[in-house]
Amino acid sequence: MSRHYLLPLALILAACGSPEPEEQAQTREQSQTQEQAATTDTAALHDRLLTLDTHIDIPLTYMTEIDPYGDTDLQVDLPKLQQGQLDSGFWIVYTPQGEMTDAGFAQGREIAQTRINAITRLTRENPSFGLATTAADVRRIVGEGRHAVLVGMENAFPLGAETALPELQAYADMGVRYVGITHFGHNQFGDSSNPHPERDVAAGADPRHGGLSKLGEELVRRLNDAGIMVDVSHAGKATMMQAAELSRTPIIASHSGVKAVADTARNLDDEQLRKIAEVGGVAQMVALGSYVKLPTAEQQAARDALDAEFGDRASWDQAKRDRYGERRAAITAMAPEANVSDFADHIDHAVKIAGIDHVGIASDFDGGGGIDGWRDASETQNVTAELVRRGYSEEQIAKIWGGNLLRVMEAVEAEAR
Repeated sequence: MSRHYLLPLALILAACGSPEPEEQAQTREQSQTQEQAATTDTAALHDRLLTLDTHIDIPLTYMTEIDPYGDTDLQVDLPKLQQGQLDSGFWIVYTPQGEMTDAGFAQGREIAQTRINAITRLTRENPSFGLATTAADVRRIVGEGRHAVLVGMENAFPLGAETALPELQAYADMGVRYVGITHFGHNQFGDSSNPHPERDVAAGADPRHGGLSKLGEELVRRLNDAGIMVDVSHAGKATMMQAAELSRTPIIASHSGVKAVADTARNLDDEQLRKIAEVGGVAQMVALGSYVKLPTAEQQAARDALDAEFGDRASWDQAKRDRYGERRAAITAMAPEANVSDFADHIDHAVKIAGIDHVGIASDFDGGGGIDGWRDASETQNVTAELVRRGYSEEQIAKIWGGNLLRVMEAVEAEAR
């Protein structure tokens, strides 16, 4: 796989300026050699790792209008995966939160099925990809030099409101291996970290359940039975803590940050991090700029005005999403963006509180993710380089990059009934 390296700063400086004493020149040459060796060592280390990203979004036009086997405008496609040596990931079946009615559930199922069909085609039509439904599958497919594709469901909303949850086994059979309880807005299973301003807050339904609903408790039990990981990203704190207590298997937060670094509603506080560790789970730190680094007051005011102007996301078509993205990008440009160092601050804090065995990585690419230095899958090695720079060992980096998540998968698989 091809690699691109930055020319070391010392090498650039050495080509400029007046002649220098022999001793100083030798020192400079040694420094250059050390920098080049460090870059090479990091590349070799990254090559040895099994890298797993737990959150890769896809558009509804994936595999129909968009061909991810070639170069695209997406942050994740085959050439970028190969260049960055991102070995595996969860491709996401995302469904926006809709009305909790028969019509709303039906629409949610249609959206979910469209994305599942696309992921299935991705793995069937090109041998560079393989569908993984177990931790062993991931290791086998990556060992064959291919990219392992897992399926995660973001928002359990399409599962409907029937107590028996008849849709769940069908999704499990199609490869879903984690399910997020909620998304933006409370649903039939539990309260979200971000209540809907109209359906929840204005309607006097915040909180709606005080954590998990009775149906949400049943969902956790059924996910355990099906060998599917319980995902608490986007869930409110009460929902998350109750899910952790109820689940007989370790839980995950598939794409979250930490409040101690960036205090947003979506991020996890230290009590939540400790709880995830207590139950043997893993918190996957997310590289989405607004969760990595807080906006300035001016940026926040502009974002609030933009959100008010565009209204409920669930009703947006792709053209409106694109317009929103352009406007949001202009707001982001008002101040320095979050970068890989800022992102690693979240990893550092999560490791400090939860421990090295309970932290992982998620990009949220093509769903809002991407930071300076890790803008797309081709730049994945930069995350490894930053962890090396901060003193993490190869064993520790291997855990963060996928080992911890695969351990949780194996524990969940073992408890399936």
